[in-house]
Amino acid sequence: MFRLFRTSSSNAQASSLPMPSDLALSPEVAAAMPDQGQLNIPVAELQAEDLVGRKTIEAGRHLARQGRWSELSRQMRAADEARESAPDGMPIADLLAFGARADVVLAVEHALSDWKALSDYDVLCGISELEDEMREHEGDPMIALVVALAHIDLAWAWRGTSVDAKLPPLHQSRCAAHFDRAAAILPKCREAAPESPLVAAADCALLAGQRKSNIRVADKYERLITLDPHNQRHMRAMGTHLLPRWFGSYEKLEVQALRNAARTHEIWGAGGYTWAQFDAIALDPEACARLDVEYFLEGLRDILRQRPDQETVNMLAAYCAITIQNGLGLNEKADEVRAQIHEAANWLIRDHMTELHPLIWAHAANGFNNSVRINSPERFAARGHRDALRAIGDLFREELRSGMDVTFTPSGLHLSGH
Repeated sequence: MFRLFRTSSSNAQASSLPMPSDLALSPEVAAAMPDQGQLNIPVAELQAEDLVGRKTIEAGRHLARQGRWSELSRQMRAADEARESAPDGMPIADLLAFGARADVVLAVEHALSDWKALSDYDVLCGISELEDEMREHEGDPMIALVVALAHIDLAWAWRGTSVDAKLPPLHQSRCAAHFDRAAAILPKCREAAPESPLVAAADCALLAGQRKSNIRVADKYERLITLDPHNQRHMRAMGTHLLPRWFGSYEKLEVQALRNAARTHEIWGAGGYTWAQFDAIALDPEACARLDVEYFLEGLRDILRQRPDQETVNMLAAYCAITIQNGLGLNEKADEVRAQIHEAANWLIRDHMTELHPLIWAHAANGFNNSVRINSPERFAARGHRDALRAIGDLFREELRSGMDVTFTPSGLHLSGH
C-alpha cells in the first residue's frame, strides 16, 4: 500500500520539512513560491514494508510461549532449507529463532539496564527454561540453536558497550560464560544439520566471543556464503569481521572481497566484491581509502541486475546518499572514494527508483546497524522520510528551481513543466 507524498522545494532544507502525507504544500507556501516545481513520489507504508519481519518474530514468540517447540522447529527447518528471507534479506528462520528467545533476552537486557530490576530478577531463570526445552527435545538442532543464539545474545547483553578495561568483573565472567555455553552447544547443531545456513551463521556470530589468533574467520564465512550465496547479509558480515578491529587486516579484507566476487560471480557479478566491502568501508576510513572504487561501482550495477526490486534500489541509493558520507574529513583519500560513491546516488535514484521506503533510509543514517534499538518504528520511519526527501530534493534542486515537476512513477521518472 502506498500514499503519494508531494513536496515543493528549491533546496534540501525545504524538502525535509514535515508535511501532511496527502498534500505537502500549504496555500501560504505555494503563494510564496509560485514558480517552484513539485516533487511527487509514492511512499511505502510502514506496515507493508515491515510486515514480514514483525509477523515472523511474533510467530516465533507465540510458538515459544505456547510451548509448541516441535512446531517451531518444523517451521525453522522448512524456512532454513528453502533459504527464505524477508525483503531486507533477514532469513525467516533467523526471525523465528529471535522471536522464540526474545522474551528471555529482552528480560535480561531490561534487568541489566536498571540495577534495581537486576537485584529483583533472576537473570538465569529464563535461559534455564530454554535449556530445559533443549533437553526435552534432545537431538533437535533447531531448538538447540535457539538456545545457543540466546546465550550469544545474553553474552552481548552483559558485555554492553563498555571497553574491556572498564567492564566490571561480574559482567566479564557472565559474558564469557554465555559465549562458552554457546560454543559447547553449536557443534551438536553442526553435526545434526551440516547444510544449514542458520547454523553456519550462528557459528560466525560466535566469533565475537573467541578472540583467538588462529581462528579462520574467512573459512567460516566462505562456508556460510556457499550454503546461502543469494543472501547479501552474510557477505557484508564477513567484510566487517575482516577489519583489523576484529579478526583481519586491510589486506585480508581486499583479498577475501575479490575471492567472494569470483566465487559468487554467476549470481552477483562484481557485486560479491561490493557486498563484502559494503559495511566495512562505511565503518573504517582506511578500508575506504584502499577500496577499488571502480570495481565497487561496477558491483552496484551488477547487484541491480540481480535484484531490481525497490527494497534493493532504496538500500543502495540511501547507502550512497547518506551512509557513505559518515566519517567525512577523517582521511583525505577516503573522502575522494566517498565522493565517487556518493555520486552513484544520482543514477540510482534517477534511473531506478520508483517509490520511497522510509525505514531503509532511516537505517542508512545509522550505517544499517542492526543492533540499533527502535522504540517507535513510526518516528524512526519519519526520520528516514525526511532524510530521503532532503537527499532527493537536493539531487533535483535545479529542476525544481526552474519550475519543473519531478514525478516518480512505476514506469520511471517523469519531468514536466508547469
